[in-house]
Amino acid sequence: MARSVLIRALAWASAFTVYAAAQDTCTTVKTNTAVTILNRLTVDFSNEQRNYWSTYCGDLRPTCILQPETTEEVASIVSILRGNNETFAVKSGGHNPNNYFASVDGGPLISTKRLNEIIFDPATETVRVGPGNRWDEVGEKLDETGYTVVGGRIGNVGVGGYLLGNGLSFMSTEYGWASNSILEYTVVLANSSIVRVTEKDHPDLWMALKGGGNNYGIVTSFLLKAYRQGDIWGGNLVFDATPEKTAALLEAIRDFSENYPDDKAAIIATAERTLATLVDIWVFFLYYNGPTPPPGVFDKFLAAGPTLNTCKTQRYSALLSGNNWAVLKGSVYTIGTETMPVPEKEHGLEVMQSLYDHWVNVSNTAKWVPGVVASIALQPVPKSLAKIARSKGGDMLDLDNDVNLIIVELDYSFLFKSDFPKIDQTMRDTYEGIGAMVSGYQQSGLLQREAYLPIFYNDGFYPQDYYGRLKPEKLELARRVQADVDPDGFWKHRTGGFKIPA
Repeated sequence: MARSVLIRALAWASAFTVYAAAQDTCTTVKTNTAVTILNRLTVDFSNEQRNYWSTYCGDLRPTCILQPETTEEVASIVSILRGNNETFAVKSGGHNPNNYFASVDGGPLISTKRLNEIIFDPATETVRVGPGNRWDEVGEKLDETGYTVVGGRIGNVGVGGYLLGNGLSFMSTEYGWASNSILEYTVVLANSSIVRVTEKDHPDLWMALKGGGNNYGIVTSFLLKAYRQGDIWGGNLVFDATPEKTAALLEAIRDFSENYPDDKAAIIATAERTLATLVDIWVFFLYYNGPTPPPGVFDKFLAAGPTLNTCKTQRYSALLSGNNWAVLKGSVYTIGTETMPVPEKEHGLEVMQSLYDHWVNVSNTAKWVPGVVASIALQPVPKSLAKIARSKGGDMLDLDNDVNLIIVELDYSFLFKSDFPKIDQTMRDTYEGIGAMVSGYQQSGLLQREAYLPIFYNDGFYPQDYYGRLKPEKLELARRVQADVDPDGFWKHRTGGFKIPA
């Protein structure tokens, strides 16, 4: 079956090249395929562009939007693209705010919206999921089965980009990164061939895709391991960010991150500042894989006295959909990241407070940018997660299993793209300053000196050096796989994303 599909795809590549040489992609696709095409100045085109989290991405103007419904249709599009020199982009849920990662100006946009299968197989305890889904859709479909998959923490996040960036989940301390539960990828390669990638059949490509982004092909479906799950407990805690409350919460975050109390538990600790109106709050996203958490798991956070507590027993899909309030659409949006070791208790508050203060001070420099909202999220990644990831075959991040980490996510949203240069610099100043502080604390002995601190792909700002921060052997693997499946640099030169350095 796979061989016959491959032969058909290669035949299409030859047949369509003659058309593509004379026509642009949109025209050739319309003339020679059954792929759904959305043209400019139509309602459907405008609606699709509004689905980006960042309005800047939505303001970019593709020449058309292509919506394939099958893997073979994706292969035909790639074949046509190979016959011209147009830039293009592939979009799943549109949550990545970096311009040109999943958006394009002046070339075709391939939307995976119609690649939206969700097929549960109880016999094998697997789910085949298309990249055009969002995680609340997946969760809702699986609720009736008594199973779930390791996926996003906010329902509106798209499946495709999330899984190709490794994917940090509420369930990661039980099952690893989301990518660690991918059993098979269906991928359209640069030569338009269709390949089913598993650990057994294509081990290097299988590994490279686990945190490799869009450097190797277009994934049209993921086969995911499913896990039994009933009701869960979770929701939000909201606190006023007074100095006393902030100090107590930072200590509690540090303690939770070092002494991870239960692998069924997870938090995202987020501080939010609306700079023009001087609103400072903390919002915690809490999760426990069970109807109620045992005593001691979240006690320090609850004892800090939240002004609002929405945590309750509910279905997992309801939690994901309920977290969609955090998607601040209607603004330009940026995201960046850094990684730090968890500080020891003796100097914990000193380190945590200084990083928080740095974020406050730098974000204040953008206070006059209209509509600006600054956010910092502290995301615990205990060393147990690294052990689970390795037991399932590993991934590109390849975290060390002897150090507890915190992934720092940084967000700035604002109203007008004309202010992007200012926020661009503010974002760089924020994560570069945190990186310098972490390095300084390592040198002084307040943080673990030799800790390996890669960049988390899903939270990376476009100039950050994702591949340069990987272990040398993983970078070499990425180069080797790219040379094997894309020797002409089709993905490297024709579309955006974090690129593998030569």
